[in-house]
Amino acid sequence: MLVPFLIMLREGIEAALIVGIVAGYLKQTGRGQWLGVVWLGILLAAGLSLFVGAALQFASAEFPQKLQELFEALVGLLAVCVLTSMVFWMRKAARSIANELRASVDAALAQPGHKAYGLIAMIFFAVAREGLESVFFLLATFQQSEGLAAPLGALLGLVCAAVIGYGIYVGGVRLNLRRFFRWTGIFILVVAAGILAGSIRALHEAGLWNHFQSVVVDLSGILPVGSAVGTLFSGIFGYQDTPTVSEVCAYSVFLVVTLYLFLRPARVPAVAAEYSRS
Repeated sequence: MLVPFLIMLREGIEAALIVGIVAGYLKQTGRGQWLGVVWLGILLAAGLSLFVGAALQFASAEFPQKLQELFEALVGLLAVCVLTSMVFWMRKAARSIANELRASVDAALAQPGHKAYGLIAMIFFAVAREGLESVFFLLATFQQSEGLAAPLGALLGLVCAAVIGYGIYVGGVRLNLRRFFRWTGIFILVVAAGILAGSIRALHEAGLWNHFQSVVVDLSGILPVGSAVGTLFSGIFGYQDTPTVSEVCAYSVFLVVTLYLFLRPARVPAVAAEYSRS
């Protein structure tokens, strides 16, 4: 429940920031009449995300066992790519996203005709990105968990994100967004490592990956994955009580490389460095 909650909270706040920046800019520049168009773009993006999620879930239910394992593996690998790119994109774009969005609004509304279409498209693609990222992550999570805890956590995260987003928009809520995205970025990379290990396991169960399958350590007698703590660790860290060599290697290499790249200081451009010394 915690993992879907935090992921949807982060995704929701990202989407809320995008919408809030655009809506606030429209109001500040006396173009508040276009706010209805913004909502239309949001609804279309939400509809697309729900349709894609439902279609993929329905399609997976019709697969035989081995194809279901292959589908789970492919969704997991795609979720890892999407989550990782999301974390690094926000790290890079956080400083300039407001200016870029305002420039996109001006460009959309500067078109000689069909201004509404340009604004709808801008909002649609910005929000759909967050929605589709959430869809692939939630599919990978739901396939590796049982019961209603994961869907409930995702729903609560989305509701909290909407409340916080509205609070940021009206100015009543102050968040240290840099710190928030940094710590949630670390958490997402840990989750992505677990999903990657689970995808390796699914590929083996589908009969497509049979290398390095010796068990590294058997913890089933100490901390079985079916226990309360084991289930919690499995949901957050991708824990397995009998991990194989390939799963441990995939988890460790991915986590070490991505955390190093994510946590290392951003490079200052040479021109900026020269300017700061002068």
